[in-house]
Amino acid sequence: MPKWLKTIIALLLLPACLGAADALWRVLKASGTAEFFWVALLSGAACWLVVFCLLPKPMLAYVLGHELTHALWVWLFGGEVSRFKVSAKGGQVVVSKTNFLIALAPYFFPLYVVLIVLAFSLGNLFLDLRPYLVWFHLLVGAAYAFHLTFTWHILEADQTDVSEQGYLFSAVVILLGNALVLLIGIPLLSETVNSLTALNWWWQGTLVVWQTLGRWL
Repeated sequence: MPKWLKTIIALLLLPACLGAADALWRVLKASGTAEFFWVALLSGAACWLVVFCLLPKPMLAYVLGHELTHALWVWLFGGEVSRFKVSAKGGQVVVSKTNFLIALAPYFFPLYVVLIVLAFSLGNLFLDLRPYLVWFHLLVGAAYAFHLTFTWHILEADQTDVSEQGYLFSAVVILLGNALVLLIGIPLLSETVNSLTALNWWWQGTLVVWQTLGRWL
């Protein structure tokens, strides 16, 4: 797909970004009563921010997660990974196929958060882990803060994943991908609003933006 077409698609998707922001605000307000969830989540995020700002950055852990995310999305699309290389200075995966989702997945798919959720969910099938729910939420907060801080840190430098897709298109995909994760994840974890309701709010907010633009035009 040529970059000029991706730019047009990105412009057409901007109302969806505004709709996502409105939906996320509504989800945050609806889940404001879940103090147990938010205190643990934000405590985990704060712990990670202290580590990120004051201690040497664990680049190897980030690069490993980055390249594993590429590989995972290649497999999801039916491709194959023929080479996988990781070091603290960078990584590389050689794959049989690629697309914009595979290229940009590390910037919107929080792999370590997903692994923590899967591990806790599987463990809860065999053991009652509810007494440890606060530690689960703390780890999720730290892992998602890890994802956000390293995504911002890495994007400050020129990334071929982004430049090859086009900057505006990449920014829109990354924003929408992270919005989707939050609009599904926060309701599931806080248990205060249904994820389908959150996605419906996103759709409604996007329609409002389009209707407003239509009146202006």
